[in-house]
Amino acid sequence: MSKRDLRKVVILGTGGTIAGVGEPGLTTGYSSGSMDIDALIAGVPGLKDLAWLIGEQIANVNSDDITQDDWLRLTRRINELGKREDIAGFVVTHGTDTLEETAFFLNLTVKTRKPVVITGAMRPSTALSPDGPFNLYQAVALAASREAVGKGVLAVFSDAVYSARDVQKGSTFHVDAFSSDDFGCLGYIRDTVPYFYNAPVKRHTVNSEFDVEEISALPKVAISYFHVDADPETLRYQYMKSDGLIIAGAGNGEMSLLWDREMENLECFGKPIVITSRIHDGIVTLHRKVPSNVLSGDTLNPQKARILLMLALTKTADIAKIRRIFEIY
Repeated sequence: MSKRDLRKVVILGTGGTIAGVGEPGLTTGYSSGSMDIDALIAGVPGLKDLAWLIGEQIANVNSDDITQDDWLRLTRRINELGKREDIAGFVVTHGTDTLEETAFFLNLTVKTRKPVVITGAMRPSTALSPDGPFNLYQAVALAASREAVGKGVLAVFSDAVYSARDVQKGSTFHVDAFSSDDFGCLGYIRDTVPYFYNAPVKRHTVNSEFDVEEISALPKVAISYFHVDADPETLRYQYMKSDGLIIAGAGNGEMSLLWDREMENLECFGKPIVITSRIHDGIVTLHRKVPSNVLSGDTLNPQKARILLMLALTKTADIAKIRRIFEIY
């Protein structure tokens, strides 16, 4: 392919391990977000042969320091650039700790059918065998492909392509740290060629009802984690300090009688409570009787249910309408 035939891809850098620098050869003790996006691009052999590249630095931090302001800035920049006919797709480089959260937020808020691909690394750039260059190479190839159009925000890691809704980090150190558990990947990418076998069916991107262009701050939603002997006072405290609450329950969203009673006591305040599970796989069905302001998080993990509830609360405080939102997203 000649240079003039290449498609244009924007790479938006946010930092993370993929831009990390440390002691040569080591995989721990590094500083995340030490390289800027231009250095990251320059460090991947053959990357500029895949597409015309535009690099922009949105942030340069450990992904544990990503904020909702960064999410809003990313969404708005993608929405702005997505209107340009000369741009074919986007890549977001990101730390792995909260990659799945940023991916899901973008999946619900960007307004383009063009590919938006998020990737990162488990090893810093200075490690003996860094995985970042390989992941970035495949992400650019996917973002430039026509096969990825209309499939929502995608995550690429170690040859696999995942839906932003279902991708989860499952290891603290393996290079193939990401999966979608029960749902599997959408397909593979080998060298520069994507192979899709599945497609997302839940609503996303251009079909999403969420618009954050004029929003300066998202509603406050907390997560309460249930465990043996968990104090119900923590549940009440977080609920009263928030606009809505996610509970990470055991098994099928289960919790102690003390927590169930506390939920009943909180029903009169009317703010939504979404029950999820601390288990990676499965659906929360809520067959038992629950207060009227309590609903199921379906298959979403606690951190993703939090994002959906925050966005739902930008539209409505009506529990029935929020329940509908969780059913279709």
